[in-house]
Amino acid sequence: MALVTVAELLKKAEEGKYAVGAFNCNNMEIVQAIITAAEAERAPVIIQASQGAIKYAGLEWVAGMAKLAAERAKVPAAIHLDHGTSFEQCVKCIRAGFSSVMIDGSKLPFEENVALTNKVVEVARAVGVSVEAELGKIGGTEDDISVDEREAMLTDPDEAKEFVERTKVDSLAVAIGTAHGQYKGKPELDFDRLEKIKKLVKIPIVLHGSSGVPDEDIRRAISLGVSKVNIDTNIREAFTNTMRKILNEKPKEIDPRKVLGPAREAAVEVIREKIRLFGTSGKA
Repeated sequence: MALVTVAELLKKAEEGKYAVGAFNCNNMEIVQAIITAAEAERAPVIIQASQGAIKYAGLEWVAGMAKLAAERAKVPAAIHLDHGTSFEQCVKCIRAGFSSVMIDGSKLPFEENVALTNKVVEVARAVGVSVEAELGKIGGTEDDISVDEREAMLTDPDEAKEFVERTKVDSLAVAIGTAHGQYKGKPELDFDRLEKIKKLVKIPIVLHGSSGVPDEDIRRAISLGVSKVNIDTNIREAFTNTMRKILNEKPKEIDPRKVLGPAREAAVEVIREKIRLFGTSGKA
């Protein structure tokens, strides 16, 4: 199938009241796992590349693998920049063939975030690329923050409304209590805040830091308007745990295919589970 934009996938997700999984890739095997899982579930899918993936593999390599996978896929697939840090990086990814970019100006003051996002939207719209932005701060799980500090990091519903009206972005990542990385305990999601945001914001909502969030909370978030759910850590865990198990059992193994192949299959199973959880199976 042809490469599609995230905006196109999320429009259908909103109408169908499900969420599209956005899965981070770091190497060839994980790219293959994402597409294999999506095809097995007959589900639309988003292949994401983070700052770490681009730094590790190189933009041209990541884009090349993802484009090949998406163009050959039997399901609709998008290629998305996760947490773009600058206007220049978003432009580089657009030129490399990404169908969607995220510009993350959430650490900037509100007006600067608006200005940066508008700059990216202007360029992306001209070439048919969709844009995700972020409002509020989605921290890491190692962050040691007080209740007041946590409240200050979360997305303000009224600010979200103003931000979307002024930037015309295609989707908005919001901070409602999730975090990137591995959770030490059960995350506490602010569903009332999510509900308020969705009533004021008439575009698809994105949930970051979703690995480790209980299934029932994911389902509730989707029922309240989340249309894109990001997953990275769960894939890494399945992939590396399988590699570790094989190398522990066979310390003399030197064929990378016999280590990476089973790791890829473990990633496929995790991604398939997430696709079913998000309600995306059979929606291709």
